[in-house]
Amino acid sequence: MSVSVLWFRRDLRLADNPALLAAADEADEVLPLFVVDPTLYDPAGAPRQAYLLRSLRELDRRLGRRLVVRRGDPVTAVVRLATDIGATGVHCAADHGPYGSRRDRAVDAALAEAGIPLVRTGSPYAVAPGRVRKPDGTPYRVFTPFSRAWGGYGWRGPAGDGSAVRFAAVGEGAGELPAEPEVAAELPAAGEEAALARWAEFRDERLAGYDTDRDRPDLDATSHLSVSLKFGELHPRTLLADLGAGAGPATYRTELCWREFYADVLHHRPESARDSMHGEVRHDSGAAADALFEAWATGRTGFPLVDAGMRQLLAEGWMHNRVRMLTASFLVKDLHLPWRRGARHFLRHLVDGDLASNNHGWQWTAGTGTDASPYHRVFNPTTQGERFDPAGDYVRRYVPQLRAVAGKTVHTLPDGPPDGYPEPIVDHRAEREEALRRYREIRAD
Repeated sequence: MSVSVLWFRRDLRLADNPALLAAADEADEVLPLFVVDPTLYDPAGAPRQAYLLRSLRELDRRLGRRLVVRRGDPVTAVVRLATDIGATGVHCAADHGPYGSRRDRAVDAALAEAGIPLVRTGSPYAVAPGRVRKPDGTPYRVFTPFSRAWGGYGWRGPAGDGSAVRFAAVGEGAGELPAEPEVAAELPAAGEEAALARWAEFRDERLAGYDTDRDRPDLDATSHLSVSLKFGELHPRTLLADLGAGAGPATYRTELCWREFYADVLHHRPESARDSMHGEVRHDSGAAADALFEAWATGRTGFPLVDAGMRQLLAEGWMHNRVRMLTASFLVKDLHLPWRRGARHFLRHLVDGDLASNNHGWQWTAGTGTDASPYHRVFNPTTQGERFDPAGDYVRRYVPQLRAVAGKTVHTLPDGPPDGYPEPIVDHRAEREEALRRYREIRAD
C-alpha cells in the first residue's frame, strides 16, 4: 500500500487540517510524524516544553498510538523516515517564520535528492503571512490598514475532520518523546479536544461581553486559547467561522487579526524578532539594573498590579494581556531596561510564548515597532489597577501579602506596605519624566 508522511509541527490536531487531507488524498495510508527539533525545543521554557509533550501524547492517543516521534535535525530525521518507508510524499503546513522557512527549504532540497516531494498545504493562520499586501504589492507596516485588507481578503471555511483518514502503523507510538520537565506553573489541559471545549465554553458564556470585559484581569473574560493557537490544537479559521455578529465577536476577530499581523511583519522583517524597528532609547545596565530586573521578574517591585502579573506568569505560565502591557511598560519605561530582556523572560515562562506576537508586542510597548505606542504613553501602575482591577481581586489572588488589604486601596496602600511586601523600588513619577527625556533624545536625533 502507498504511504505518505504527515509532518506535524504547529498543527497538533486532526480536524480542519488541510495538510492531513492532502496527505490522505495522495496515498492509501498516512504516517504521522513529529520531530523534536533541538533548535526549537531546547530554548523553549519548561512550561512550553511540558505543554508540547502533553499535547503530543494526546495527539498520539487520538491517532491510536501511531504517532512516530524522532529527535534531532529534521533534515536528517524526515528524509530518513520518508526514504525508509518509500513515502510518496511528505506533507506539512507551511511555516513562514525565520527559522521554519530555512529549515523547510533544507528539508525540501534533501527530499528532492531522494525523489520525494515536500508538499506544503495551509498554514497556522487564516491568511498566510505574505499574502495580504497593499495595492502596490508592498507589505503593510501599520495594523489598521492591514486589518481592513485582511478582513476583506476572505478565507476558506474549516476543512474536514480527518475521521476517514487511514493512519499507518509502523512506529511505536510517542515513545521517543523527551522526559517531561518539572514545572511549577499550573498548565491548562492540552490537546485538540480540550481546546475545542474551551472555545465552546467561551463562545457560549463570555464572547458576547468580550469587547467590554477583556481588559479586566479580575474577571474570567478571555478565551485562554492563545496556547491552543500556538500549537495548532485548533485553527483560527475554525474560530472565525464560528463567530457571529455583535461587538464581542468583532473585537475577538480583531484580536485574531493582531496575531496574523505580527506574523506577517515577522515574515517580511525577520530581523525584527531581535532588532528594534525604530530608534531605541538609552538603557541602564550593571549591578543596580540587574537587581531591578530581578525584582520585576519575581514580582517584588512594590507596585501591586505589576507584582500580581509577574507572579501570575510564574504560577500559571500565562498572564492577562492588559497586565502584559503594563508589566512591559514598567520594565522599559520605569526601570529603563531593554525590551529584549523582558521579551526573553516572557518566552522562558509563557506556555503560549510565540515569537512574533511576544516580541512585536514588546516593541509596541517600547515604542520601537510597528504601530508603536506613543513615546509619551507610560502606563501608571496605580491608575491601571484602579481602572481595570477596581475591587483589587486580581492583586489579592496572586499577592498573598496583600490579601488583608480591602477593596481598591490594595493598589495605593495608603497605610504603607504590610509585613512581607516591599516598598516601591522606584518613584513612578520621576521615572516617567526620565523616560520621556530619553525618548525626546531620539526624537531630537
